[in-house]
Amino acid sequence: MSSIREVTEICRDLGYYPGPVEFARKNNYLMNKFAFPAHVVKLFIVAILILAGIFFLRSELFDTDKLLALAREYTGHWWLVPVLILAQIILYTFALSGSYALWITAPLYSPVIATTILATGGTLGAICAYYFSRNLTDKWVARVERSKSYKLLQHHNNFLSLFALRTLPGFPHGLINYSSGILDTRLAHFLPATILGFAIKFYIYSTVIHNATEVISKEETLDFSALGPLVLLSLLAFTGVFIRHRLDNKTAS
Repeated sequence: MSSIREVTEICRDLGYYPGPVEFARKNNYLMNKFAFPAHVVKLFIVAILILAGIFFLRSELFDTDKLLALAREYTGHWWLVPVLILAQIILYTFALSGSYALWITAPLYSPVIATTILATGGTLGAICAYYFSRNLTDKWVARVERSKSYKLLQHHNNFLSLFALRTLPGFPHGLINYSSGILDTRLAHFLPATILGFAIKFYIYSTVIHNATEVISKEETLDFSALGPLVLLSLLAFTGVFIRHRLDNKTAS
C-alpha cells in the first residue's frame, strides 16, 4: 500500500495524475463536450425501439399469432374494460404515461371500441389529475410552472390551446392536466378539449396499431398500405419532439 501511495504522489508531482478537483473538472468538461441534446437522445431511443421491433418480428422468437389469440381470449370477460379504464385513471392522476393502456387496448379491440375505452379512461384520469393538482407539494408546483405546457396555457388558456396540446404528439398529458388545475382553467374549455383531443388522437393511434397487428397476424406482406400509416405516425411523433425542442430554445432565450 505504501508503494502505491508513493507512486501516486510521484505521478501527481510530475503532472501525470490529476487531483480529485481537477479530475472532476476535466470529467465534466468531457461530458459537456460530448453530450447530445435531449431531443436527439429521444429520437435515437425511438429508432432503437423500432429496430428492436423489426428484429424480433423477423427473427420469429415469439409466436405473435398465439400471443395475440391468447390475449384476445380475455376480451370476452366483462371486467377487462373497467380494469383498463381504472388503470388509465390511476396513471393520469399521478402524471404517469397512459401509453401503456394504448398498446394493450389497440391490438385487442376494434379501433372504435379501443378509442371509446381510451378516451373514457383518459378523460376521467384528466379530471382526477385536474383536481389532484391542488394538493401538490410546492416542489411539484414549481416543476409544473417551469414546463412548456404551463407557460403556454398561462398566456393562452382557452379551448384551442388545450385541444392543440392534446392532439400534438410528444406533449405529456400529465403536465397539461396539472397545469390546467393550477391555473384553474375553466372546465367548459378543459373537458371538451380533452374529450375531442383524446378521441381523435386515440382513434388514429388505435387504427394504425390494430391494422398493423392484423397484417402481422395474417402473415400478409408488409406493403405501403400497412407501413404507410406507421411511417406517418412516426413522422408525427418526430414532429412533436422537434416542436418541443424549438419551444425549449425559445423558452431558454
